[in-house]
Amino acid sequence: MKSDRLLSILLLLQTRGRVPASELAARLEVSTRTVYRDIESLSAAGVPVYAERGRHGGIALLPGFRTDVTGMTTDEARALFILAAQGAHTALGLDDALGSALRKVMAALPAPHRPAAELAGRRILVDPDKWLSGPRTAVDLDVLNTAVFTDLRLRIRYRHSGETRLRTCTVDPYGLVAKAGTWYLVADRRGAPRLFRADRVASATLTDAPVRRRAGVELAEVWQELRRGVEERPAGVRVTARIRPARLDLAVRILGPALTGPPRTGDAEDDWAVIELAYPVVEAVRQLLQFGDTLEVLHPPQARRVMARAAAALGEMYDGEDAGPRDDRPSHRA
Repeated sequence: MKSDRLLSILLLLQTRGRVPASELAARLEVSTRTVYRDIESLSAAGVPVYAERGRHGGIALLPGFRTDVTGMTTDEARALFILAAQGAHTALGLDDALGSALRKVMAALPAPHRPAAELAGRRILVDPDKWLSGPRTAVDLDVLNTAVFTDLRLRIRYRHSGETRLRTCTVDPYGLVAKAGTWYLVADRRGAPRLFRADRVASATLTDAPVRRRAGVELAEVWQELRRGVEERPAGVRVTARIRPARLDLAVRILGPALTGPPRTGDAEDDWAVIELAYPVVEAVRQLLQFGDTLEVLHPPQARRVMARAAAALGEMYDGEDAGPRDDRPSHRA
């Protein structure tokens, strides 16, 4: 609607100062000609807005002009009070700032919208953590957060997945991303995008050197590139298994990242569901041992052999009445 578009232009100009007409058109998904017509409408309504043409021109408000009009609808007010990443504010030390900001927003809302906004905050709760995620390692985001906002290079000591020793490297941060309760540092290393789990950063030190990001590249773009690299990574082994329906929901929650599609359930007489999984190496199929005899690997044969060897090793480990390892039996098997 034109009224919403006019208000959006006004608020953008208050926030940004001078804005090129082409940028306003792109943000509002209209033509540049429509933007200029909207500027004329704002001017006719008494808003001191003007346009400067030329290479460094744009649309701006006269210095000192401000309006307290928010123009929020009821749904917009409710949306502000349903915060999807509450844990993010805690990790960044912004809980107090968040509470203060929401109180100010509530005071600025038109009176008819305040009850709906307040009720939304009490009736809707978003927990970003997965089920059965277990205790999380404490993460200190102070230095990472400082590097992101001061545009300085960062020297970190980092433990890669599957390794015990720490590696040291210098990175160029784009920003921080919280995904499913886990924090990641998105940065370039030697000009290539990299993803670093914050809970694997043993130490971080700010350097005096300015960050060296690739020109024109933003955090959201780098994150999508890295995310696709993780989600579309080719699987080394495709595994087919069947599982008892009573354990299917639990399996979907636990095995979610490895599943390649929805489970296939048979008729009422077939007391099994079939699942397809993808693992980087065949030994990773050991993850399925936790389901005991309620899950059977059907294919490929090498995955069945891995499961058979692992089950035999477990049987040998727990065979006998005495607890603990004996001299004639290893305490663990590969």
